[in-house]
Amino acid sequence: QVQLVESGGGLVQAGGSLRLSCAASGRTFSTNVVGWFRQAPGKEREFVARISWSGGNTYYADSVKGRFTISKDHAKNTVYLQLNSLNSEDTAVYYCAATSIAATTAHWYDYWGQGTQVTVSS
Repeated sequence: QVQLVESGGGLVQAGGSLRLSCAASGRTFSTNVVGWFRQAPGKEREFVARISWSGGNTYYADSVKGRFTISKDHAKNTVYLQLNSLNSEDTAVYYCAATSIAATTAHWYDYWGQGTQVTVSS
């Protein structure tokens, strides 16, 4: 089993920034990719970004490219998502998830955190 715990969400004004963290524990060697997803009220969960533990390869959804940055800290077993230039459409619950393959759809991810709320006020 892999446990994922997100933190760092909150209320921020439009144009502001936040940094989300995803701390991993357990059998983390069984997964190679950590992704971030988000879900706004009344909408489906959507892919945001992913990173591979081994090579550090990253991939972003078009909607966040250039504004969000995903990174990792091996020593802390933690993946970060830096959110810049936030707007109201970024308001959602943000989840981190882990899988063994490079995927952008939620059903390929085996382990999920509990989510952290990001609210952007205009």
